[in-house]
Amino acid sequence: MTDKPPVFEANATEAGAAAPNTLGARRAASVDGGVGIERMQQAKLWDNPCWMAFRVNYLALRYNTPLYDWIQRTYGLSRPEYVVIYSLALTDGGQARDISETSGFPRNTLSRAIGHLEELGLIEREHLPGGGRNQLLRLTEAGWRLFDETLPAFRRFEQMMLSALEPDEQDTLAKLLAKIVLAGDDWPESLNDPAQDLPDPRATAKPERPT
Repeated sequence: MTDKPPVFEANATEAGAAAPNTLGARRAASVDGGVGIERMQQAKLWDNPCWMAFRVNYLALRYNTPLYDWIQRTYGLSRPEYVVIYSLALTDGGQARDISETSGFPRNTLSRAIGHLEELGLIEREHLPGGGRNQLLRLTEAGWRLFDETLPAFRRFEQMMLSALEPDEQDTLAKLLAKIVLAGDDWPESLNDPAQDLPDPRATAKPERPT
């Protein structure tokens, strides 16, 4: 299947022409030359009480949206379905609960994804001792072929994003983000009363605005 970049009609320079396929190009083509976009982005970066959440969400969306849209169009798989394949490939097998706890997707969402992948012949189940729901999931040969075909695109996109940092900065970022991820076991998964469910906030300084 041939992939085509999305067309943003409002920004197309002429009827039927594909608009620029990068945010920077669309920003430059906007009516005000991107002044409004720049002002809001700077506010979200440097005048934002939830500065970390903005950065993480923004980067995740800019990474996930084009890649999982491509996966859907090219292979007909949803994001949860591909997450199952990716997770099983990294560890050469695992249980549904392992995927859920390390991806953040609810178990019922992953259960549907696993069922569909099994129907497609991309994964298979292996019953573990003890019976019940103890089932090991593994990729089939077809599952491994799909993973091997798709992984390069995910790696190239990530390397494109990381190219803004020097190698030592990339290493520091990886360690800091891993530290936050590993602390996630102590975070509540739902909120009834934020005052009771959340720990007392600690005073943390926002990143200084670049000079």
